[in-house]
Amino acid sequence: MTHAHRSSMYSHALVSTVRRTFRLSTFLFCLFAALSLCLQPASISAVWTPPVPQSYFGLHIHHIGTTTPWPAAQFGQWRLWDAYVAWPNLEPHQGQWQFQTLDRYVTFAEEHGVNVLLPLGLSPTWASSRPTERSTYQLGNAAEPKNIEDWRDYVKTVATRYKGRIHDYEIWNEPNLKGFWSGNVAQMIDLTREAAQIIHEIDPHAVLVSPAATAASGTSWLSQFLVAGGGQYVDVIGYHFYVMPQPPEDILPLIQKVKQIMLENAVATKPLWDTETGWALPKPFPSPDLGAAYLARTYLLVCSSGVQRLYWYSWDNHNWVTIQTTEPDSKTLTPAGHAYETIYTWMVGARLLHCAESSDQTWTCELNRNGSAEWIVWNTTRSEYFVPPEEWHARFVVSLQGVSQLLTSSGFEAGPSPALVTSVAQ
Repeated sequence: MTHAHRSSMYSHALVSTVRRTFRLSTFLFCLFAALSLCLQPASISAVWTPPVPQSYFGLHIHHIGTTTPWPAAQFGQWRLWDAYVAWPNLEPHQGQWQFQTLDRYVTFAEEHGVNVLLPLGLSPTWASSRPTERSTYQLGNAAEPKNIEDWRDYVKTVATRYKGRIHDYEIWNEPNLKGFWSGNVAQMIDLTREAAQIIHEIDPHAVLVSPAATAASGTSWLSQFLVAGGGQYVDVIGYHFYVMPQPPEDILPLIQKVKQIMLENAVATKPLWDTETGWALPKPFPSPDLGAAYLARTYLLVCSSGVQRLYWYSWDNHNWVTIQTTEPDSKTLTPAGHAYETIYTWMVGARLLHCAESSDQTWTCELNRNGSAEWIVWNTTRSEYFVPPEEWHARFVVSLQGVSQLLTSSGFEAGPSPALVTSVAQ
C-alpha cells in the first residue's frame, strides 16, 4: 500500500507444490497450516509445532540509508514495498535502468543477515496499456503492460542481477484494489506464469509469492485467481490480513476464510504469508499503549493460525499508519516499537502451542521454550483480575514494555496489553 492515498480505498475494503528446495522445517509449518484449517478461531492449537523462527518477523522500511537508520530491533524479513524500487523506479524509461537504490537495500540486508522480499509490479507509464489511467501512484501504473515482452525483460533483468541475493519475489500488490491493479484475473495469471518461468529458470532456489489480495474484500479475488489455476505457478500464497479498524482478533476468521479457499483449490499445503498488515485511519485506539498491544496480539494470533511470516507496515511511515513503531526521527522507538522488540523476544525460539479465548474475553497463549512452559495473557475489552492456574507455577509477570515483576499475590490485572507469565526470572 501507499501513504495518503490508501485510506479512502480501505474504507471500501474493510467490511506446483512447495518447491523441492524448501527445508524440512518449512514442510512442517505447511503441515501445521493445513491441520489448523479445521480449528475454530477462538481456540487455536496444534499437536506439534516447530519453534518460531526469526524469519516469521518481517518489516516494511521505506527510507533505509537516507532518513532511516538500520533498526535496532531484530527482524528476519524485509518487504520492499513503497520503498521506491517498483518497476517504474527501476526502469523509468525503456531500457534505462536505475538500480542504485535497490543495490543499496540488498547490500544493507546482506550485511545484517536479513532476507529481502521484492514485489514485482506496477507498470511504468511508458509500458502501460492505459498510460493516462489514474492509479494510487503515477498515471498508468495500475494497468497491465501493453507488451508482455516488456514484463519478461523486466523480470529477467532483475532476477539475473540479484540471483542468489534476493531469494523471494512477490507478484504485484493488492490486485483486488483498482488503484493498484486495473487489469483482470486472467491477465494477472499471465504475468504470474511468465515471472515464475523466468525466475525459476534463472534461480531454481528462488521463491515466488502469489499476488497478495487484501482485507475481507480480497477473498473473492484470491478465489478467482486459484480457481483459474494461478496457484500452480507460485510457491507461497500471500495475503494482506488488514482488518482495521477492528481489533487483531478479527484477523482469525479472515485467515480461516483464506485457508478454506486454499483447501478448496488444492493449495492448502503451500505456505501462507501475511506480507502486509498494520492499522491506519480510522484510529481505533485512544493511546499509544493500546496500539502497541494491537501489534503484539497480531504477531501472536497470526502465528498461532499457522501463517509463516508477517511483514508489519511500517517501521518508518509517519503519515498513513496509526501504529507508529518509531518517532519522526525514524530511530527512537515508540511504545509499539518496544512492543515489537518484546514480542520478538517472547516468541522467537519458543514453540507456540495453543491460544484460546475464555468466556470473559481473556486470551491465553501457551509457549514452550526448551522444555519450560510460559503463557501470554490479555483481555480484549477491559482489565480483569487473572489468577494463573496452580499448575503453571507462575512466579513472574513481564509487561509488554519488558518490565518484570514478582507475583506477590495469587493473580494480576490482565488488560488489553499482553503480559508474559513465567516461572523463570526474565
